[in-house]
Amino acid sequence: MKTLEQELAQRRAAHLYRERLVLDSPQGTEVRVGEESLLSFCSNDYLGLANHPEVVAALRAGAERYGVGAGASHLVSGHSRAHHALEEELADFVGAERALLFSTGYMANLGVVSALTGRHDVIFEDRANHASLIDAARLTRAKVNRYPHADAERLAEMLARNQRPGLITTDAVFSMDGDMAPLADLFRLASRHGARLLADDAHGFGVLGKNGRGSFEHLEIPLAPPAILMATLGKALGVFGAFVAGEAALIETLIQRARTYIYTTALPPAVAEATRASLRIVRAEGWRREHLRALVAKFRAGAQHLGFVLADSATPIQPLILGDAKKALDTSRRLRELGILIPAIRPPTVPEGSARLRITFSAAHTATQVDRLLEALAAVVSG
Repeated sequence: MKTLEQELAQRRAAHLYRERLVLDSPQGTEVRVGEESLLSFCSNDYLGLANHPEVVAALRAGAERYGVGAGASHLVSGHSRAHHALEEELADFVGAERALLFSTGYMANLGVVSALTGRHDVIFEDRANHASLIDAARLTRAKVNRYPHADAERLAEMLARNQRPGLITTDAVFSMDGDMAPLADLFRLASRHGARLLADDAHGFGVLGKNGRGSFEHLEIPLAPPAILMATLGKALGVFGAFVAGEAALIETLIQRARTYIYTTALPPAVAEATRASLRIVRAEGWRREHLRALVAKFRAGAQHLGFVLADSATPIQPLILGDAKKALDTSRRLRELGILIPAIRPPTVPEGSARLRITFSAAHTATQVDRLLEALAAVVSG
């Protein structure tokens, strides 16, 4: 049996060792790491709200009113007026009967899947699903059928052979490739076969759709049974936490049965107040989404002009797949020498042979900064 030290050394030798950056600045398009000032293209702060003065002020005011901790779980004494108001505002925003707050998206997915399925049920999951959905299925001990990525036809065949209603789980926007699930097809299949559809819209919520309501709005799909929406609050909204939205009976079921909701301390109420401020900005400032789309289009046009092959993504996630883990690491290091921060993404986060630079954009970026990124990529990747 290998020692922990031997396993770590093996990871280093395979160029798969992970290291943390220590930031000395708030999230933003420009960050400080020690003495370095870097132009960042790796954050999920898609709308540039993580350091917005109104959001910061709301957090401060929330702490002054409610303190800095919830003190207990939602079902004991930790559910504050701030939490309740945020849930109502999120439900109204996405067009659902009710919404329920969770501490993280990971815990939300584990909570929903474990509350709705057990060892005698069947889960159908996209092979490219986020780790939280994969782990959720494992923990239930249900039978798991994995269908090829975004392949609704193959899923239809699996559902036709299934004797019991199942649960379909999928990312709405896939976090490493930036492509979208065929949600309309999945919704129809779930309806036809009496299944439920859980869509993790962590990377679509706030970004996609005319009003920023996410992938369901973008694809003009009603947020109604059999659909269940999970979305996070730490990406486009720039704060922290997650929520699940759906019909009232679903939310009541989760309150009664979702262990990751019942047995954990509630989010600090001040965080809920900050999120409410962020949601108000998302509602009022559609220019952020328009500017973000323009930046993505500018980058894609420039990258294609330089001869780069990009994934089929119209979202702020624009992966540049380099294949080899060492090549991805070396490219990331050379970009950092030019003042550009884009860490390498390597297995097991992505499949073997698909190590990449996961380039992401924010509404806080400028067109000039995108030009600087393209110039750096041209010098490093093509050089």
